Amino acid sequence: MGRGAKTSLKLAVGAMNRNASKLTAQERAIGWANIALQASYVLAPETSEYWQKSNGAPLTIDQAQWKARIALRNQDWKTVRATIAAMPASLRSDPTWIYWNARALAAQDGKHAPEVQSLYRSIADKSDYYGLLAGEELGQLVTIPPPGPAPTALEMAAIGTNQGLQRALKFFSMRLRFEGTREWNWETRKLSERELIAAAEFARQNHILDRMVYTSEKTRVQADYTHRYPVPHDEIMQPTTSTLGLDRAWVYGLIRQESRFIMEAQSTAGASGLMQVMPSTGRWVAKKIGLTDFVQDMLSDVKTNILLGANYMNMVLGSMDGSQVLATAAYNAGPGRLRSWRSALTRPMDSTIFIESIPYYETRGYVKNVMTNATFYAALFEGRPQSLKARLGVVTPKGYTEAEQQETTFGSR
Repeated sequence: MGRGAKTSLKLAVGAMNRNASKLTAQERAIGWANIALQASYVLAPETSEYWQKSNGAPLTIDQAQWKARIALRNQDWKTVRATIAAMPASLRSDPTWIYWNARALAAQDGKHAPEVQSLYRSIADKSDYYGLLAGEELGQLVTIPPPGPAPTALEMAAIGTNQGLQRALKFFSMRLRFEGTREWNWETRKLSERELIAAAEFARQNHILDRMVYTSEKTRVQADYTHRYPVPHDEIMQPTTSTLGLDRAWVYGLIRQESRFIMEAQSTAGASGLMQVMPSTGRWVAKKIGLTDFVQDMLSDVKTNILLGANYMNMVLGSMDGSQVLATAAYNAGPGRLRSWRSALTRPMDSTIFIESIPYYETRGYVKNVMTNATFYAALFEGRPQSLKARLGVVTPKGYTEAEQQETTFGSR
């Protein structure tokens, strides 16, 4: 049934119905679970029905998670809770399902229920996507903590003579990035908190921003968030985003995820530079904005890469009715796939639920990271607390009017 559903859901469902009488109750449930999983991947309208028919089947890790995701899309909080409760302990303890278990409990018992608050507190100390969302449920907005004492001259001198880091620098200078990265990462395993801060600053001084970000993220007590969220080439970025009316925090959040600020970054698919622009996309955008002398090699130029990447982000954002969530997903998975996923919406949906049920694993993680990055960048740029939930907002079906959205939002309250 599972293999058949990969090729044709309709044929698999027909075969399941024709042969149901020959199967035991558990065999029928297992068959429907396999069909439901494939239906989940394409967000088929009948997916919830298939999952209901799978009741009693032993679920795989993937099946359990997708059953919960489809229940989330239907705001069937009772099923969400029951599905999470039936997950293996290792999966239940993942921040993803701790957060959604808390949301499901809150929908039934209220967000101030002791168990709900306890679940949120258990992950709210993390500075990742679920940590920020849990923190907001506890009333904590996203802020930039003070950096603590800067590394002293003695600390910088000591880190500058570290042989492992020196070897890494030599590899980087020879354009052997894989070897340099491996050497750097191995050496930082041995460093103390203060040494990590000094190493991050050392990476900044040597213009190795991806290792600066990596090293800063290893600190636990103190952190300089200008190490974690750098803003290189801002003399190009500021006028570009200002002219387009584009959110600079969002653009930097995307670059941080795309390339970690490695200008010479090349993907296996052929995307290039800071914003990982595909050659075909570069040519298309260049034509749209009147850049008549564009050639593919120009993608390795910082100014051109930012110009084309930012314009493409702006075009995608416009096609997605201004939703950063939808536009971010489209930047990663392609606008065509986003139009397909969006067409499955029948009403406005909380963006956290939409993101959680994006069919592609890579895109799902990508959107979470970009939106988290953008929230931290906004806090840095504006110097005031930020709300990740407000940035995410809701996503709507194509053509949904603002009045309809407000009516649905207020009705759901």
